[in-house]
Amino acid sequence: MSVICSTCQERFLVTQTHTRTIGTLDVVSFYYYPTIAPLLHTKHKPEGNRIYKFFGKMLFEPFIKDFSENAEGEVYIVGVDEYVKSGYAHVAVLTHTMQSKKIKPLHSSLMAQNRVNYSGKNLQFRLANPRNFKYTGKKNIDVILVDDIITTGITLQEAQKVLLSHGVNVLFALTLADVEES
Repeated sequence: MSVICSTCQERFLVTQTHTRTIGTLDVVSFYYYPTIAPLLHTKHKPEGNRIYKFFGKMLFEPFIKDFSENAEGEVYIVGVDEYVKSGYAHVAVLTHTMQSKKIKPLHSSLMAQNRVNYSGKNLQFRLANPRNFKYTGKKNIDVILVDDIITTGITLQEAQKVLLSHGVNVLFALTLADVEES
């Protein structure tokens, strides 16, 4: 049984897949933030595990299956800061659903050393308080970067910069929701 009924899925969860470019990084998002904000806010509550697993299975798994059909060689999935809170890491739940023969998640390989909360903070605050990511994964590989929400894009740009410094080629990023509507 799904955590969200089929009627609600059909009425309220119609995807609005779009791509936003931040610097040199293309970011594919499935929704605009206001559409699923209450569901995203469950991420640090026990029920969020089921919500994020639902989104992973419904969106990320089929997306990556289509992508992998044309992928040459292995591609790795790097979740942005798969930090465990409330018994699970919400980004890790998403990245886990993407695993296949050609697609390999590198769990907890890109972790923020700065645990400051960005929620509701402006661009100046975000720039003054970088995440200071530490990467411990494989080098010289192709990856897809995964996060739950893109707001300003600062976090994803910082993550991309750290990965590039380790010889990692970021193909693009995937997020559930984009705060900026076109």
